[in-house]
Amino acid sequence: YTLLLGDAGTYAFNPTLYKKLSYDPVKDFAPVSLTGRFALILTVNPSTMQAKSVKEFVAIAKSQPGKIDYGAPGPGSPIHLAMEFFKQRAGISMTPIPYKGGADAMNDLIGGRIATMFLDIASGMPQIKGGKVRALAVASDKRVPALPDLPTIGESGYSGFEAWAWQGFVAPAGTPRDVIMKLNSEFAKVMADPAIKQRLSDIGFEPQTSTPEQFSAYMKSEIAKWAKVIRESNLSLD
Repeated sequence: YTLLLGDAGTYAFNPTLYKKLSYDPVKDFAPVSLTGRFALILTVNPSTMQAKSVKEFVAIAKSQPGKIDYGAPGPGSPIHLAMEFFKQRAGISMTPIPYKGGADAMNDLIGGRIATMFLDIASGMPQIKGGKVRALAVASDKRVPALPDLPTIGESGYSGFEAWAWQGFVAPAGTPRDVIMKLNSEFAKVMADPAIKQRLSDIGFEPQTSTPEQFSAYMKSEIAKWAKVIRESNLSLD
């Protein structure tokens, strides 16, 4: 079988980020199952950004329009687009600093060369626990067990705000239904293994399963949601 483990960029962002895309995620893929997601956390450098809450962060950003730099690694990545989405919801203006990858951006955040960025929980937890960056809120629908005292952005005044780095399996369009369902069933069995679930959870990955139909619906909803964010941000990777 030919399978693709893709992410939010592959399935939801690229159709809008690229004017000419070599594939259509809705027409060219047969969804198998969601596999899981990483929570994204709004963080700041504790030395250069005094904010200790989302409310304080927004107030500072509004008092200095365009003067706060934030990390935008892999332009068009979940980390980058989460900040674009937050800027739109909060009505603030900040300056994106592009990076090829997240490691360089994180180093500059820790070093104080940029003031803020979203971090995925897997890479961000050691820096947060070590006090190198300050976490203000998580962009998930509910608080994360690893940081139970950290509020969500929704709790911080922006109801319904969600941004995830998510992944899922697809097969080529036209793959027989019985093959799709067999793959879906086998994946669900693997993810039901407590040891595997725990191992994934330990690195900050929230395991998930779904029916093919649920994954298809989620993919379409994410395409529509992020198309609006991308267009309002005037972003393009062509």
